[in-house]
Amino acid sequence: MKPIIKVENLSKQYRLGTIGTGTLSNDLKRWWHKVRGKEDPFLTVGESNDRASKGSSEYVWALKDINFEVMPGEILGIIGKNGAGKSTLLKILSKVTGPTTGRILYDGRIGSLLEVGTGFHPELTGRENIYLNGAILGMTRREIRAKLDEIIDFSGCERYIDTPVKRYSSGMTVRLGFAVAAHLEPEILIVDEVLAVGDAEFQKKAIGKMQDVSRNDGRTVLFVSHNMGAVKNLCTKGLMVTDGCVVFQGKIEDTIDTYLKEEKGIVTPIIHSDNRSGTGNVVFAGFKIEDNEGNEIKSVITGEDITLLITILVNKPSCKNIDIGFSLHDSYNDTLCVLYSGYQNIGFDNLPIGFTTVKCTIKNFHIAPMRVKVHGRIVENGIESDWPKDPLYIFDVEMGDFYKTGRIGRISDTKLLLSGEWRVGKVG
Repeated sequence: MKPIIKVENLSKQYRLGTIGTGTLSNDLKRWWHKVRGKEDPFLTVGESNDRASKGSSEYVWALKDINFEVMPGEILGIIGKNGAGKSTLLKILSKVTGPTTGRILYDGRIGSLLEVGTGFHPELTGRENIYLNGAILGMTRREIRAKLDEIIDFSGCERYIDTPVKRYSSGMTVRLGFAVAAHLEPEILIVDEVLAVGDAEFQKKAIGKMQDVSRNDGRTVLFVSHNMGAVKNLCTKGLMVTDGCVVFQGKIEDTIDTYLKEEKGIVTPIIHSDNRSGTGNVVFAGFKIEDNEGNEIKSVITGEDITLLITILVNKPSCKNIDIGFSLHDSYNDTLCVLYSGYQNIGFDNLPIGFTTVKCTIKNFHIAPMRVKVHGRIVENGIESDWPKDPLYIFDVEMGDFYKTGRIGRISDTKLLLSGEWRVGKVG
């Protein structure tokens, strides 16, 4: 069978800072090589796409030598850390931007949903944008009209369909954008992690629609998400991107396993991460876990007491009501639990400028054996101070004598462990 998408030696280079080579002599050199049919001499310059390091070159390869094929009807999941090059790859596949080198062979029309509002004209109504997107895909007005009611119903935006899109919320825009992309019958549907903007109900609905168009209509789907659960349930094949390079491709289960194995421990020293939001008055600076004896541990035993050591950096004097929160997530980014100090009416005031360690002890750790990601957020006097988008820490949970009986129980199909007090009561 002929592949519907074939990517050959695809690379994308960007220059950091200003556009152009910077000097007339370099511009002439580039032009002269192009006239003679030779490769751009500045393409040999550049460093890999490692966002965590400063680097010495002003050129960076966002993607480098990407090769893969997608067969008709396949759902390809593309995974990787933030900044790995996933969105750049989708933009090239969607023809939003062009590759620096290499080529892509297509065998069908493409519908894509990359960012909130992509392809929509803000001054046009939802209905008018449906017709506009259909026309861009090469559909006739009659074909679009036949799908119109179905698109509006799926989006759940019927009441606002004749309102300009600029007045839509981000969630409404995503709903309508996905409905248009999925129903106007492109042979290839490309969806970035923009679906995370939608609510849980719509995400479930959208994933069901993508499965439907693949299985029943034979269309191809390319899907990027950090939700490993959604990727595993939806996709049949996986592609893992690291620093602009494809480091693994194969069955989706094997791809996810490879990705998760590379994540254990501190992903990036959180104090150096720029991938965060908030005022910055108080920020996360470090994280580790200790056992009852005060020893740092890399794995947690179920049923044991543990202490989280959260290092924060106070950048502003006299901060009031500092509310420190963290959440624990499984490997598929599903939330296991959330705890803020404020839930227990604990707020920290007037901490000195500089580094401070806050400890939180958790008794009788209840989470079943799995890999756990720790995310954090700090609120200062009701205003978000720091919200890193990358995990603070990643650790493994190993089974201990949780029930204090030597028995393990069924831990393969559960996320939380329970113990109870059992007694017999009289009937009536």
